[in-house]
Amino acid sequence: MIISRTPFRVSLAGGGSDIAEYYRNRPGHVVTLAINRYMYVTVNRRFDDNIRVSYTRTEIVERLDDLQHELIREALRMTGFTTGIEVTTVADLPAGIGLGSSSTLVVGVLNALYSLKGEWHSPDDLARRACEIEIGILGRPIGKQDQYIAAFGGLSVISFLPDERVSVHPVVCPSDTRQRLLQQLMLFYTGIRRDSGSVLGEARTRLAERKEASENIDGLVALAGEVRAGLVAGEVDAMGELLDRSWTLKKRMASLVSNGALDDLYLKARAAGAEGGKVAGAGGGGCLLLAVKPPAQERVRSVMVEAGLREIPFTLEPEGSRIIHYGN
Repeated sequence: MIISRTPFRVSLAGGGSDIAEYYRNRPGHVVTLAINRYMYVTVNRRFDDNIRVSYTRTEIVERLDDLQHELIREALRMTGFTTGIEVTTVADLPAGIGLGSSSTLVVGVLNALYSLKGEWHSPDDLARRACEIEIGILGRPIGKQDQYIAAFGGLSVISFLPDERVSVHPVVCPSDTRQRLLQQLMLFYTGIRRDSGSVLGEARTRLAERKEASENIDGLVALAGEVRAGLVAGEVDAMGELLDRSWTLKKRMASLVSNGALDDLYLKARAAGAEGGKVAGAGGGGCLLLAVKPPAQERVRSVMVEAGLREIPFTLEPEGSRIIHYGN
């Protein structure tokens, strides 16, 4: 039996520049961090030839093609498991909340399955293969940042180049800078599930048709540079303003990025003392990420809880997907 543990992520700036319609014309850059909330994947060989997959439901099939969970199906196909295998997933957080759950799942499943075969694959290879499954094989209209931060972990700048290469570099800054950053970030689940594909699908269409859409993402890439530069310099006090500017630009990417309910929640948070924030991930729902100085945090927390949101405490996860159990 093999068990992998793969972190979810919180994106700070640059989201949208990891879409092919953008980075094939000019490099994209995001600043993102892995958090200590995880997807756990267990894989084991079965005595019989059936395939059993357990997630929010359980499937037992004789043929791989009959498996309805398409992400796990294609991961099994890619790794060469077509019979006699069992896969179980358990997550700290639900799907559809803007923290990269589907990509986290694929990276974790690939890592566990390759380990079951006795093969080691680098974080770069796991991320690249996860992108191949989600974007290449299944044709999902998503970007690449989630797969890479799930595989690498840490607080990183991820760059997406026109020739399809992706580079991952840790943000090198003093440890107390990271600590001060984490101390002011608050994450709340809005209770609104969303499909990132529908949001990013519209963003891709706009990129193909309108120059203005590219210019908006140019602004997000520039903000990613500002966030990185600030952290390297040991400066985190401007994070709220940077997140607020990022959210303003992100809402121009697609009509589904925000809605009246999300805007109202954000305004309530700002009125309670949040210096800025954004909806995590593609938008449309999910989680609200806020920058709040410690003196105002209890007031913001009270207002968000009263509005029906649930806080997700988190800290930085320095590692990406890893095998936490390797047994016979």
